[in-house]
Amino acid sequence: MTDVKNRWALITGAARGIGYLTAEFMAEHGCNLILHSRKLEHTEKIMARVKELGVSAYAVEAELSDLDAVKKMLDRIDGFGVRVDFVMNNAGMQIAYRNDYFSTPVSDYTESFKINTIAPAMIMYHFLPKMISHGFGRILNTTSGIRLEPQQAGYSASKAALDKITVDLGSTVEGTDVMINLTDPGWCRTDLGGPHAPNAPESAIPGICVGVFVDDKHSGRYLNAPYFTGMTLEQAVEKAEREFKSPY
Repeated sequence: MTDVKNRWALITGAARGIGYLTAEFMAEHGCNLILHSRKLEHTEKIMARVKELGVSAYAVEAELSDLDAVKKMLDRIDGFGVRVDFVMNNAGMQIAYRNDYFSTPVSDYTESFKINTIAPAMIMYHFLPKMISHGFGRILNTTSGIRLEPQQAGYSASKAALDKITVDLGSTVEGTDVMINLTDPGWCRTDLGGPHAPNAPESAIPGICVGVFVDDKHSGRYLNAPYFTGMTLEQAVEKAEREFKSPY
């Protein structure tokens, strides 16, 4: 199992919901954190929490629909002078739910793709060469299991595109200690999932993070967090490595 202690992770969307729980979980295991949110003030609570847990942390801000802001954020992270070994692209946006889906505006697609596909891709392309050079790294992209719902076409299409990029990029590092995988928290009661979702956010732990801790040199897998609910991290990692096969 990968030891994350004293390493650095970038977590996008870390200020609330699944991202908050992810940051807290990683800090509990001794990982230093770079916490992203749209505004720095949004990360004040999670910054205080992870520092209580004894790790170092930086906060960065970027509106992910503003791709120039994403570039500036990456430049700022480089300026910290730390080696980012883990990238957890958690942030995402569900633009709208359109019952009249034949009237879905183009902006549902353009905004969804900027936030849910292009920004994570930019972040991957920034850090992946560094990870390859160092011979170590983990990238974990948060996807969605939504299907057969044209009411959420922009969101689901953008996540499907992220899946495609992840699997294709993963093939380039398969068999190395740089691993790229997908995770899905399931339908949880978060700001994105809504109050009527069947699952508590806590049900996504430890599964939402298992792709960072696996250590078997396989990429391109869809590590669905609900399959690991109620397990210890050690049990989850063992299950992921045993049952979740690489697509290559």
